[in-house]
Formats: sequence, structure tokens, C-alpha cells
Amino acid sequence: MKVKIKTYKKKRKSQRIHLLLFIFLSFSLFLILSFLHKEEPLLEEKKDAPRLKIAVSPQPLNENKETIQKGMTLSDILFPYNFSPAEIHDLRKDIKPVYDLAKIKAGQELRIYSSQQGEVVSLEYDIDEENYLHIQKKEGTYTADIKKIPYEIKFKMIWGIIEDNLISAVKKENEGVILAINLADLFAWDIDFYADLRRGDSFKIIFEKKYLRGELVGYRNIIAAEFINQGKQFLAFRYTYPDTKESDYFNPDGGSLRKEFLKSPIRYTRITSRFNLRRLHPIRKVFRPHYGVDYAARIGTPVQVTADGTITFVGKKGASGRMIRIRHKNRYETMYLHLRNFEKGIKKGKKVKGGQRIAYVGSSGESTGPHLDYRIKRDGKYINPLAFNPKPVKPLRAEFLEDFKRMSGNYFLYFEAPLIIFSYFCNSATP
Repeated sequence: MKVKIKTYKKKRKSQRIHLLLFIFLSFSLFLILSFLHKEEPLLEEKKDAPRLKIAVSPQPLNENKETIQKGMTLSDILFPYNFSPAEIHDLRKDIKPVYDLAKIKAGQELRIYSSQQGEVVSLEYDIDEENYLHIQKKEGTYTADIKKIPYEIKFKMIWGIIEDNLISAVKKENEGVILAINLADLFAWDIDFYADLRRGDSFKIIFEKKYLRGELVGYRNIIAAEFINQGKQFLAFRYTYPDTKESDYFNPDGGSLRKEFLKSPIRYTRITSRFNLRRLHPIRKVFRPHYGVDYAARIGTPVQVTADGTITFVGKKGASGRMIRIRHKNRYETMYLHLRNFEKGIKKGKKVKGGQRIAYVGSSGESTGPHLDYRIKRDGKYINPLAFNPKPVKPLRAEFLEDFKRMSGNYFLYFEAPLIIFSYFCNSATP
């Protein structure tokens, strides 16, 4: 009896082991089949899927900068870069419809870009301050187009006080001489920046600075300016007409800053003799009228015509030495005496514009030293240039006055705001 019971338990135990083994094997087989079933479609998809394209970064080009020297030709520049005479001929021919490479100027920059193997692939030539010529070589031929130089333009504002002269005051604010000259030109119709300037005069300027590749390369436009001269305020705001894109400067009421005559024919010089109807002549030692204003300046200093007009005389005339006489509208006439020489192209009958260079300071005729004797006549009678108050030219067009006043009002607020606030908002701004 006991033996039977023992045998039965052994059989049950053996059956349980077989059952567990069967279940394990069945489950394992199920997993294997399931895995194979899922992997087959993926393998098929991989066969049909497009291959991934790995982007290869182009190798950087080598840049060589060549400053064109006087007398240098395109061949002189390109021969060291393995250009043959035939290739230079083809380059000129292909590019000529866009730009004539025979016109390259001394002092301009030519940039040459070549591959790591030394093959020239493109060139860039600075045509002027605003445009450059881009040349690309493709499949043995050259194509070109003219592009704008990608300047970054930033606003800036400075305040200053005159202690001795305008240039020193601007330089004290860590800005260049060109900005001072631009400011003087802006107010040249109202202020003679030598005769009229006084210690304590002040200025505020909002202007644009040009950057290229992160480096300052110069100034662009003065946007707005204030100048206090002998207690009198002068304001100037630049406005560009939306329709014609022409720009000019106006006062807050829309009146033009430009007048019929500039205040002075020379920039930054001193007056040695004024208009005087009874002056002791420095050479003849007799009292006689001096009908002009003498501006002392170095020989060769440029002389500018003070208003639009037509030249009526160019040449030598007795004690006046080399001189120019110009007729203007409203029966005015100006004279420029004791010149060294004349600007190229200046001749009788030529029309000139106010501010145009016409000659250079000298000491010809009866003269004790280099200077310019500047005179004005109206209706044939001499008038005092320093007391002369010319009329302004055309004001802002009426249809744009509201837009101009809105814009100029904003800039006027900047003048009234503390400099630190303006600097925070403006110094990094790009128009």
C-alpha cells in the first residue's frame, strides 16, 4: 500500500516537470518567431530607403588683399596668381558688360579668393565707398555683378563744449576730424567756424557710424545736430523725401539750412583783415578802402565758391594777382584774390555750385603772405561779407511737413534727454 502511494507521487512530479519544460520551450519559440516576424519588414524597408547624404562642409577659401598702386595694371596684380595673358584677356572680356576692369583705380582694394589648391575662384574690387564688384569663376567663364558693401550702421550721440576750436572739441569726445568737418559744413550757411566761434559754444550731434566686419571704417550721415553759437541756437534735422529719396537738412519749422551764400570760402582759418573803408595798406603804407575780408591760410588750402553762379573771369589782374570773379543770381558777384592756382576745369563761362572747390590759396599780386581776399558785390557795390545775411533757399515741401515735424520732434527729445539714457538706447541701434 505504501509502495503504491509512493509511485503515484513520483509520476505526478515527473509530469509537472515535463509540463513546465513544454511551456518554457513553447514560450521561447513564440518569442523567436515573433522577433523574426517583426524584423523582416524592417529589413525590407532598409532596402528601399534612400541612403543618407552626409553634408561635407566646403573648404575655406584663402583671401589675399591687394592695394592697387599707381601705374599698376590688372596683369601686374594677377600674374603672381598664375593667370596667363589669355586668361586675363578672357576675364576682361567676360566682365566688361558689367564693369570695365581697365578703370581700376590706384588706392582701391582688390580681394582674391582661392581654393586650398591655389585655384582662384572669385575676386572682389571696391568700386567706391558704397559698391563693390563681385566676380565668380564657373566652368572656365567669369560672371560678375555689382553689390552694395554690407556696412553695419550704428547710431551715436555726443555732446561737446568749445574751448579753442571745433576739431579739438570733437576729438575730445573720441571722434574723428571728419565728423567735425561735416558738422561745420552743415552749419556753414549760418556760422563762420573761425570768425564766429566763441569759447563756451556747445554742440550735440546724432550721427551714423559705419562698420565693416566689426571694424569702424568711417562716418555716414549726421541725422540731427544742435549748435549754440554766442547764445543763439541752431538746429538741423536730416529728412529724406519718401518719393524722390533726396535728402536735405531743415530747421524745426521746415526751413532749409542752405542759403544763397556760404559764410566763408575757406574752412578753419583765421581772419587777418576785415572789411574797412579806411585801412592802412600793408605794402603801400597809405590809407585806402579794403573791400574784402582776408583769410590767412597755408599755401594750397582749398578755396570754395560761396554760392551757385557762373564764372566771368579767371586769370591775373594787377595787384589782385591770380583771381576768379563769379556772377550769382539777384545781382550778386563774388571775387577770390591772391590765388596760387585754379582747380582743374575752372574757366570763364563755367557754371559752379555753392561749396565747389575752385582754387587754392596763394600769395600772388600785392601780398605780404599766403591768404585769400574774399569780396562780395551787389548791384556793382561792395558789401561787408561778415555782415551779409543771405536768404534761405526753398523750404521743405508742404505735403511732408507733418511727417518731418514728427520725426524731428523725436530727435529733439534726444537732445533734451540725459546723455546716458540716449547712449543706452541708441549706441547699438541700426537704422
